[in-house]
Amino acid sequence: VVKGLHFKSIKDAGDPVLLAEKYSNEGADELVFLDITASEENREIIKSLVSKVAQVINIPFTVGGGVKTLQHARDILLSGADKVAINTGAVKNPQIITELMELFGRQCIVVAVDVKRNYNVAGQKNVFTDSDKKFWFEVFIYGGKKETGIDAIEWIKKMESLGAGEILLTSIDMDGTKDGYDIDLTREIVNSVSIPVVASGGCGKPEDMIDVFKKTDVEA
Repeated sequence: VVKGLHFKSIKDAGDPVLLAEKYSNEGADELVFLDITASEENREIIKSLVSKVAQVINIPFTVGGGVKTLQHARDILLSGADKVAINTGAVKNPQIITELMELFGRQCIVVAVDVKRNYNVAGQKNVFTDSDKKFWFEVFIYGGKKETGIDAIEWIKKMESLGAGEILLTSIDMDGTKDGYDIDLTREIVNSVSIPVVASGGCGKPEDMIDVFKKTDVEA
C-alpha cells in the first residue's frame, strides 16, 4: 500500500493484506485495490495478492490496475474480486467496457477516472470558474502521469453508455492533501450520470466525508 500527494512522492504505507483485513474488521463497507503503476509498467496486477486479500475480508472487493484484456479481467474476478476496475485500458480501447459488461454484467464493471483541473479552456465545452479562474476537468491516465485532452464529464457519460456500472472518481488535485474532496468535480460528475459514483482524493477527516455526502449525491 502506498501514500502520495497529487499522485507523486509515493511512499510505502504498509502491507496490503494486513491493511485490508484491518479495514474490513473496523467496519469498511467496501475495499478498492488499485495497482497504480501497472499500466505505466505494462504489467498485470499480481493475482496471488488479490487472492490473499480476498481470503481475509468479508466485504465487496474491487480490483484494478493494468487491465486491458477480457482474460485479465476474468483472472481478477476468479482470484476473488467482486468487481474489476479499468482506467487507462478504457481510454485506449473504449469498446472493452461493452465487452466486459456483456461477459460479466454491468454490476462488475467499474471505470476508474483520474481527473485534474486544466486552466487552458480554449475550445472546451464544459468550463467552470473558481476564484475568477476558468478551468475544465481533464482525464489523466497511466497513474495520473499522462494527460489525454479528454473532458471528464463527456468521458464518463460515454462510459455509462458503453456499459459501466460504477464510476470511481479521483481528484488528482486533492489527492493526498487531506483538505477534503473536490466538491465541484464530484457534483458535476454525479449530476451527469445515473450510475453510482464513488468519490476519492482529499479525505483527511470524517467531516470531509460528511461534507461530500451533504453537498453531492455521491454513492460513497
